Amino acid sequence: MGNETSSPVGTNDPKSAEPATGLREAKKRETRQLISDQATRLFMAQGFEETTIAEIADAARVAKKTVTNYFPRKEDMALDHQEAFVGSLANIVAARPAGESALTALRRAFEAAVAAQDPVAGFAGPDFSRMIDDSPTLSVCLRSLHDRREEALTDALAEATGSSSADITPRTAAALLGAMHRVLFRRIQELTLAGRTNDDIAQAVGDEAARAFDMLEPALGDYAVA
Repeated sequence: MGNETSSPVGTNDPKSAEPATGLREAKKRETRQLISDQATRLFMAQGFEETTIAEIADAARVAKKTVTNYFPRKEDMALDHQEAFVGSLANIVAARPAGESALTALRRAFEAAVAAQDPVAGFAGPDFSRMIDDSPTLSVCLRSLHDRREEALTDALAEATGSSSADITPRTAAALLGAMHRVLFRRIQELTLAGRTNDDIAQAVGDEAARAFDMLEPALGDYAVA
């Protein structure tokens, strides 16, 4: 970090300033990732509630203030890809091809996520899953993320159908779809904590997800077709 100010950058030369700006941003991303990685390692080893900001700062070799500048909330260090999770279902609906319903698009995407054993779908491994399950703070944070994902899906469905997000129809559809994804996410966590391998979990959840999506087909099969 101290090396950033030592570069001989001319203040009146935008061509020289642009690489320096890019280097500073890259350094910030590296520092942020380092803090998140070290924090998560400590959380998994000794528990979220038991780990202090001072310990995280020491592990990342930065000041305590640097940690809190990058992460105002301690839980954000453990759940570091929140926006990707919150926007995941809405983005799938927005990107669906012509002729495809929201339900079909989400079903196709979930099947692909299970096949890829995607952490965003819940395949986070036993240590990470146990870290969340053992922490009241992280469990509450995860529920909040599921709620925010449902709200984002409501907005996407409203836009897809030309209605208001206050309309009961997109809100109900999002509630059904969000609840199903929440149940499937929790199911992956449960099987992970039970010691099942990712391959076994993918097989089991793939079959269960098919039944869950089939249950919603009569109600939402023709809803929000692109």
